[in-house]
Amino acid sequence: MKAEEILAHVDHTLLKQTATWADIQRICDEAVKYHTATVMVPSAYVPRIVAEYGDTLKVATVVGFPNGNCNTAAKIAETAQALADGAQEIDMVINIGMLKAGETDYVTDEIRALKKLCGERVLKVIVETCFLTEDEMVAACHCVTDGGADFIKTSTGFGSAGAKLSDIDCFKKHIGPKVQMKAAGGIHTREEMEAFLEAGCTRLGASAAVSVLKDEL
Repeated sequence: MKAEEILAHVDHTLLKQTATWADIQRICDEAVKYHTATVMVPSAYVPRIVAEYGDTLKVATVVGFPNGNCNTAAKIAETAQALADGAQEIDMVINIGMLKAGETDYVTDEIRALKKLCGERVLKVIVETCFLTEDEMVAACHCVTDGGADFIKTSTGFGSAGAKLSDIDCFKKHIGPKVQMKAAGGIHTREEMEAFLEAGCTRLGASAAVSVLKDEL
């Protein structure tokens, strides 16, 4: 798989708490140069990116990040503001505690509410697989599908572990046909990126992709 093909599936990500505007500008410049799918950034920076870069790159941001257990009204407000600021893709974190308690209607309803706001814009749903049993992962697949989201995503990168190929195998068996898969968290090598894409992921969350692959371009 060519480096260009891999990077076209990458959300070039910088979500560290310490990220400055200079750091954000660097990853935006890299995203434009290497044609990544998006930049994935904290929502505070979305208006400045849109003002500076316009339509030269696609901006994605996170909602309810990284814990997912704020209330639905807060996630709705956060999503609405991000979209108004120009974000084109939203990666939301589910309420993991609600899922683990079996309150799947709550999780589904929250996803549905955010997808209604997003409309044609992309909604990815982070289920944080490192905290879930296999049965809970299956339940999360159903919530994401029934909520009408565009993607199911493995991880925030802030949990106890990142993406695993076994997570993707589970997703493939239990998501609906319209749901795509994103692997994120702990993806550091070319081999790992290729493996997740070959397993069926159409998007990768990776902060290291550009630095790993740029010498091939």
